[in-house]
Amino acid sequence: MKRKVTLKQIAKELDVSISTVSKALRNSAEISEDTKLKVQAFAKLYNYRPNNIALSLKNRKTRTLGVIIPEIVHHFFSKVIKGIEVVANKRGYNVIVGLSNESFDKEVLNMEMLANGSIDGFILSISKETLQNQDYHHFTETINQGMPIVMFDRVVNDIDCDKVVVDDYSGSINAVSHLINKGCKNIAIITTKDYVSVGKLRTQGYIQALEDNGIQAKPSLILKVDDRQVSDDNLEVLETIIGEMFKENPQIDGVFAVNELYALTAMKVARNMGITIPEQLQVIGFTDGVLSKHANPSLTAVSQHADLIGQTAANLLIDKLEIEIDDEVDESYQTTTISTELIERESTKS
Repeated sequence: MKRKVTLKQIAKELDVSISTVSKALRNSAEISEDTKLKVQAFAKLYNYRPNNIALSLKNRKTRTLGVIIPEIVHHFFSKVIKGIEVVANKRGYNVIVGLSNESFDKEVLNMEMLANGSIDGFILSISKETLQNQDYHHFTETINQGMPIVMFDRVVNDIDCDKVVVDDYSGSINAVSHLINKGCKNIAIITTKDYVSVGKLRTQGYIQALEDNGIQAKPSLILKVDDRQVSDDNLEVLETIIGEMFKENPQIDGVFAVNELYALTAMKVARNMGITIPEQLQVIGFTDGVLSKHANPSLTAVSQHADLIGQTAANLLIDKLEIEIDDEVDESYQTTTISTELIERESTKS
C-alpha cells in the first residue's frame, strides 16, 4: 500500500514551492508543462488526494471555527482572538488557532490541515508574504469548495467573502490632525511597505491630514520599513534607520507610527539622542496595546477596538454557517468597518 503524502511532502521531494505544487495539481497555466507532469505523476504515484471540504460540510458539522493569524505575540491579534472566543462560546462553537508567522507556505499548510474535517469555516488575517506575493489561490479554492471565510484587518478586495476592517484611513487622519493641533509642523511617519494594505491606508491618511492643514508631505519624512529586516529579537536595524531619519531631519517635532512597535522604538531612539517627549517630539502610535499604557512616557495611541473586530468576525462566520438558502450557502457578502478612537496619553502635549 502506497503511503499518502501531503502538499508539503510533494514540494520537498520535487524541490519546488507549495504554491507550485498546488497550482500544478490544478493544471494552472502559470506552471510549465514539464513541472505539471512531474507533480501530477508524483501525486498519483503516492495517492495524494485534496481535501474534500464540501463533503465534510454536508455530512457533518464540527461546530469549530478555524482562526489563522500572522503573529501570536501581537497584542492586537490576541485581543481579536479573545473577541472571537467570547462569541463562539456563547453560540456553542469551539475555536482552533493556527499561526502563519507571516509566511505564505505556513498559511497554506494551516488551512489545508484545519480544513480536513477539523473546522466549519475560517476567520483569518492575511500574512505579509501572501500580500507581497499576491497569491490568493488557497482562499479561492477553500471558498469554492464550500467553506466560508471571514477576513479581518488585512484583507484583499479580490476575494469574495465577508470582511471586518478597521477605519485605518480616518483613524490616521485624526491622529495626524491631533499632532498638528498640538503644534507640530514637521511630522514624520514610520510605516510599512505598501504591499501591507493597512500600512498603505494609514500612510494615505497621514498625507491627507497634512494636505487638509496646508502642509506638503515631504518624502524625507516618510519612512517605509521593510519588516523582513526587523524582528522582535533583533530591533537594532529598526533603531538604526529611525535614528538616521532623526539625524537627517532634525526639524522633526512629531511622529506618527503605524504600529505600536515602531512608535515605542521611535521614542526610545529619541530619548537616547537627548530629545525630550513630548516637549520636543510628540508621538502617536496605531494600536493601543499593553506596552502603550506602560511606556515611559505613556503612548498616545489609536485604538482599533480589537475585541469588537473579533466579535464581529465570529458573528459573521457563524451566521454564514447557520443560515442557508435553498440548501445553498448564502453568497452575499459584507464588509464591516470598525471606527477607531484616539487615546490621549503623555507622549503628546496636554
